[in-house]
This record gives sequence, C-alpha cells and structure tokens, in this order.
Amino acid sequence: MVLNLIAVLAALAGLLAAAAHGGYLAMLGSAANRRTGGEPVSQYVRSRVPLAAVTLGVALLALLLASHGPAADVLAILAGAGSGVVGYEALQRTRTRYRSGG
Repeated sequence: MVLNLIAVLAALAGLLAAAAHGGYLAMLGSAANRRTGGEPVSQYVRSRVPLAAVTLGVALLALLLASHGPAADVLAILAGAGSGVVGYEALQRTRTRYRSGG
C-alpha cells in the first residue's frame, strides 16, 4: 500500500516535470515563430521536443505501472523519478539559456 502510494507520487511528479518542460518548449517555440529572426530558437525547440516527448512517455508508463504489484511499483518509482529528474533538468537548462529580464 505504501509502496504503491510512493510509486504513484513519483510518477505524478515525473509527469508534472515532463509536462512543464513540454509546455515551456511549446510557449518558447510559439513566441519564436511570431518574431522576426526567431529561427535559431525555433530550431533549438525542435531539437528538444523528442526529449520532452520521451520523458512524458516514460512518466505515463510509470503511472500505468504503479498499480500492478510491488515489483511494478519499484519500476514505477524508478521510471517516475528518472523522468522527473531528466524533465526538470532539461527545463532548467532551457530556462537558463533563454532567460531574459531581471
């Protein structure tokens, strides 16, 4: 029961981080497409979309695994936490690269 709760929370955290990364890329790409000279940013966004999609897929897989027994719960924890870490780090890297303002 507790292991399952941890697995679900880890999967949800991974899903949140992956969705945040994908959403930020979508917002950044949309802004770049509206600006003149935004092609380098658009190209960067297109190169990062596969990573966002994979982390989102792994997080969804972790959420699906979270209700299939103790062994699957351990895998769900690993997958959810892994996708969360990768998604969060990718989001921070992108935000740092394109941060503007003070």
